[in-house]
Amino acid sequence: MRQVLFFLVITFMIGCSSARRSAGNTSAVSISEIRFLGEYILPNNMSFKNTTVGGLSGIDYDAKRDLYYMICDDPSTRGPARFYTAKIPVSEKGIDSVQIIEVTPLLNPHGQTYADITKDRIHSADVEAMRYDPSRDELIWSSEGQRVVRTDTQLLQDPAVVIITREGHYKDSLALPANMHVHTEEKGPRHNSVFEGVTFDEHYRHVFVSLEDAIYEDGPRAGLGDSTAWIRIIKYNRKIKEPVAQYAYQLDPVPYAPDPPGAFKINGISDILYTGNDKFMVIERAWSTGRVPSDIRVYIADAKNADDISSVTFLTETPLHRPVTKKLLLDMSSLGRFIDNIEGVTFGPVLPNGHRSLVFVADDNFDKKQKSQFLLFEVIP
Repeated sequence: MRQVLFFLVITFMIGCSSARRSAGNTSAVSISEIRFLGEYILPNNMSFKNTTVGGLSGIDYDAKRDLYYMICDDPSTRGPARFYTAKIPVSEKGIDSVQIIEVTPLLNPHGQTYADITKDRIHSADVEAMRYDPSRDELIWSSEGQRVVRTDTQLLQDPAVVIITREGHYKDSLALPANMHVHTEEKGPRHNSVFEGVTFDEHYRHVFVSLEDAIYEDGPRAGLGDSTAWIRIIKYNRKIKEPVAQYAYQLDPVPYAPDPPGAFKINGISDILYTGNDKFMVIERAWSTGRVPSDIRVYIADAKNADDISSVTFLTETPLHRPVTKKLLLDMSSLGRFIDNIEGVTFGPVLPNGHRSLVFVADDNFDKKQKSQFLLFEVIP
């Protein structure tokens, strides 16, 4: 009898230890630095079940199933709006492979796939980020909406944060704050600059959604030199699906001038990842016409003492006493390799040495000159 009890106790302890080692986003992660372990690149224009694999703009890890969910930002032009499921074996030696095992269409509230944006922009889905909630066995994805305002055309579609099943079926959506609706006048979000990042807190009680760029009321986009921009991070109560706070985060300037002068340039947040204690990993992704690589800086941002700016209409007119603070964790240019359009990040499994893994993914924009690039890092506590 004693031997049986001893066996049960040991089995229980091992089970608890394993659960802790693969628990995913359930506790704070201490991060002093991240160490590069390797990269993996999917073939360009890879085909899977009549879809083109690319446009991977978000990634999240399902620890229980040891799977990754990767949202695709194709607005139904190369297949339905969708996400991919993949196995990504990792170790301290790097990424073994990226094995796409399933593609799942996103369905609208009517149970149908979203429209092809080239045929029906208003009923399309401009998907950018996605996270898995194991406490509810649900996925949440974000859309940037549409704001096309020309002399002969006015096409408006609000951004959205949508809750779905793992099978892609629509369940619900989160309420939009009043200042996140699009308008024909220069008010609210700019086109293609809205909900780029999504993350949960450690107990899945709150959802945080980050904008890529400043809304009109908060001032201009990031420019060169000392020309920074302010963006908002929205905090949602997951149970009531309502926004409960907004925080101000200051972007860096665009690091390189475009060539030719006056051409397109940008810096914005492409994803956020909660690390615990009101802190986030933040990806600032910059690019300028004439440059081939993207300029990626990863920060640890702290919102613990940040002011709630929900009631602040114009950040340009209201002094900010306590914005989100940030500290540089990694400038990816220091890695000495080509870095593409990094748009997603997730914690992966625990490595054999007990440290957390971290996986970044790049959106290739379905461009043969770009890459669906995966970067693996070790989190050093």
